[in-house]
Amino acid sequence: MLYGNNESHKHGTTGQEWGEKDNSMDILISIFSDYGYLAVFTMLLLCGFGLPIPEDITLVAGGIIAGLGYADVHTMFVVCMAGVLIGDGTMFMLGRIFGQRILAFAPIRRIVTPHRFAQVQEKFVKYGNWVLFVARFLPGLRSPIFIVAGMSRRISIWRFLIMDGLAASISVPVWVYIGDYGAYNRDWLLHMISRGQTGIYSLLGLGALILVIVYLRHKRSKKM
Repeated sequence: MLYGNNESHKHGTTGQEWGEKDNSMDILISIFSDYGYLAVFTMLLLCGFGLPIPEDITLVAGGIIAGLGYADVHTMFVVCMAGVLIGDGTMFMLGRIFGQRILAFAPIRRIVTPHRFAQVQEKFVKYGNWVLFVARFLPGLRSPIFIVAGMSRRISIWRFLIMDGLAASISVPVWVYIGDYGAYNRDWLLHMISRGQTGIYSLLGLGALILVIVYLRHKRSKKM
């Protein structure tokens, strides 16, 4: 174990979840410490391709190795942003280039199951292009949303990158810099990861409220 090992006070299901995240984090820290930026970048690409490893833990682990002196935290942030956006953009472009044919590819069928496809279609109807922003905070639906968005061919790559980039500019720095700051204090770090998740969802809620207010005012002004 390469960073602070204070005993964590965790109980029940939450304790089990954090235990699993702890184990994943330790493995990632070990790999990232040996192979640096390239390993972080590659892992984030794989996360974008649907690898069942939490992206937040990958980002935090990247921040931790910076805090331990294996990397520069600002460079790590840039590398993480690149890995996240290129991974997401690849899934979008695969959908755009191959369209419905991509569903014949077995690994993609495992990601875009009929149930998930229906969920994604429902969210596009409900939220429009803003679902691309929200997708960053929906781990199970992120890759299917990006693939289906590409398949629709109604969204340009630039609009996709802007929406996804806005969301990434919220989540990526939070996780990377928390990892850097808490590299030597596991208890504090796990607590802040939990708070970071709450904070991000609070920002999303505030953003949604602002959008609703703007929409209602625009609608009202049209009627007048």
